[in-house]
Amino acid sequence: MHGRFISSLVIAGALTFSGCATKKYVTNTTTPIKGQVDQVEAKVNQQGQEINKQGQEIETQKTALSSTNERAVAADQRAGDAINRADQAGQKAEAATAKADTANQKSESNSHDIGALRQVITNIDDYKQVKETAVPFAFNKDVLTPDAQQKLDELVADKNSYKHYFIAVEGFTDKSGSADYNAALSRRRADRVVQYLVAKHDIPIYRIHMVGLGAQKLADEGRGRAANAKNRRVEVRIYSSDANFTAMNSSSSSSTSR
Repeated sequence: MHGRFISSLVIAGALTFSGCATKKYVTNTTTPIKGQVDQVEAKVNQQGQEINKQGQEIETQKTALSSTNERAVAADQRAGDAINRADQAGQKAEAATAKADTANQKSESNSHDIGALRQVITNIDDYKQVKETAVPFAFNKDVLTPDAQQKLDELVADKNSYKHYFIAVEGFTDKSGSADYNAALSRRRADRVVQYLVAKHDIPIYRIHMVGLGAQKLADEGRGRAANAKNRRVEVRIYSSDANFTAMNSSSSSSTSR
């Protein structure tokens, strides 16, 4: 019985020692592994943080790129608008240059014509009146009537037959109103005649001499309605130095009515 007890103690001691040895073995075996796992988890966490940081940086860069792209698109639009405006300005400049060239050509032509006219008019006494007409106006009006336009059309119908000529335009009023008002009204009437001759018949403006004389040089000294109607007029005369029109002067003067 004593021997059986000792055997039991031995077996129990062996089991206890065996259990302690197994636990220590497991502990010694798993501790390094746990440390490695902890290191791996730490690295994973660190990499996750870095990935998150990189993601945030990428988002920031995407936002910046988007903003930059919007500014670039806006800049492109502004550049396109600027190019369009530049093209339009260039077209306008070309048109202005063309107009300037045309104006210069006309100016040179007019200068040549004026020079020729000045050269021709060496003596005003060489110019004789060849035709004339009187254009009537309504009371206090400066508008050309159809009848007045017809008279002017007939007066200059053969203007191309004259080589050297000029036209005298004198505006008048009746005695109604002040002298200053009548002078201004007579100039407006004369100016309407000049505008018509230049615009309708292409008569160079330098060939026309215009003046407003108000109530001076009355055509009729009377005080009635008929006399006033005669005085409200613009007298237009054509003068030429062409020899073949000298004989016409006397016949034109005799047939003129004011």
